[in-house]
Amino acid sequence: MDMQGKRHLAVTQQQAWEALNDPQVLKACIPGCDRVEATGENQYAMGMAVKVGPVSARFGGKILLVDVLPPNSYTLNFEGQGGAAGFGRGNAKVNLAPALEGSGCELSYTAHAQVGGKIAQVGQRLVDGVAKSMAEDFFRRFEQEMQRQHPEAYAVPESASEAPVSATESLPRPPTRAARLGAATGRPAGDVLASENPLKSGAYRRMPIWVWAAFAIVVVLGLLLLVR
Repeated sequence: MDMQGKRHLAVTQQQAWEALNDPQVLKACIPGCDRVEATGENQYAMGMAVKVGPVSARFGGKILLVDVLPPNSYTLNFEGQGGAAGFGRGNAKVNLAPALEGSGCELSYTAHAQVGGKIAQVGQRLVDGVAKSMAEDFFRRFEQEMQRQHPEAYAVPESASEAPVSATESLPRPPTRAARLGAATGRPAGDVLASENPLKSGAYRRMPIWVWAAFAIVVVLGLLLLVR
């Protein structure tokens, strides 16, 4: 079984590196995990519950980090035993790099795993689906944990919420035809507009609200009569 993926993280590369090497963060983010303990330099023991189709089991495993290049990358070798349910082993290459655009960093991974026993018997497609679902769940939890630890990285700048004023909006608008005629005849623009089109005059815009309400009621009644 092979998997690969890439994620953009809002936190810095150093913050992501520290979190990925924190047993408590891993314990909180790995689905079904209830134990991650450091047993030596770059070595960890873990326990987790896994359900694949009709097979449920508790796995005990070991993790060994090799080719460690902080804060850029490491290779993770793992193996686990679930008794009669089967076993799993494999490795994963994890890379961190600054984001190509904006802030934060990019996390990418490639993983190869082999499973055996009852878990392998439920079918490769089902195993792959569960593995991908667990990976998605891990990154969702990891993002939530990073947001809890580093809320400043997820804050939206105030300037981003303000819509920029376009250059055309800042330019003065040309006078209307009514204003030009009013200036030529010495009459107020409102009087010129009312004489040309009463519906566009200020008097029309100041129509009482009850007139609008009555008009809306008449329209609704007319529609009801038409559909009967």
